[in-house]
Amino acid sequence: QKYGYTHLSAGDLLRDERKRPGSQYGELIENYIKEGEIVPVEITISLLKRAMDQTMAANSQKNKFLIDGFPRNEDNLQGWNKTMDGKADVSFVLFFDCDNEICIGRCLERGKSSGRSDDNRESLEKRINTYLQSTKPIIDLYERMGKVRKVDASKSVDEVFEKVVQIFNKEG
Repeated sequence: QKYGYTHLSAGDLLRDERKRPGSQYGELIENYIKEGEIVPVEITISLLKRAMDQTMAANSQKNKFLIDGFPRNEDNLQGWNKTMDGKADVSFVLFFDCDNEICIGRCLERGKSSGRSDDNRESLEKRINTYLQSTKPIIDLYERMGKVRKVDASKSVDEVFEKVVQIFNKEG
């Protein structure tokens, strides 16, 4: 908020759509999430674009977005480039780098109260494999473009937040 960004979580948008009565995508989204797989790009992009359009329609000054959890694979990236070409520029990628076991432990702890169907060891291990096969190459691509800002997310919340503040102070 301090830097004028609107936070959009691809995962939250998908989970909200899954719960929305009458959603044509609800069951499909649930199955992908449960299996730790990536939801088809057309669905995710349409939800992101709708949220961005609604935000800007309500306040034209709100045109900076922090998109959390996207793109997750090459298909996501191509869909983003096709849909948002000339409409949005990616300033940088904020990459929270963390050991797999620490991530699993944190998500299992979150799972005690989150109600998320994917906060279990089996789904989390599938998500890590999906990350290694599909998402890491996207991070590597942005790294080659000089757009990755890496944060060691294995540290405490306060230490991670301080590093993020430093990045946003520099990037705006």
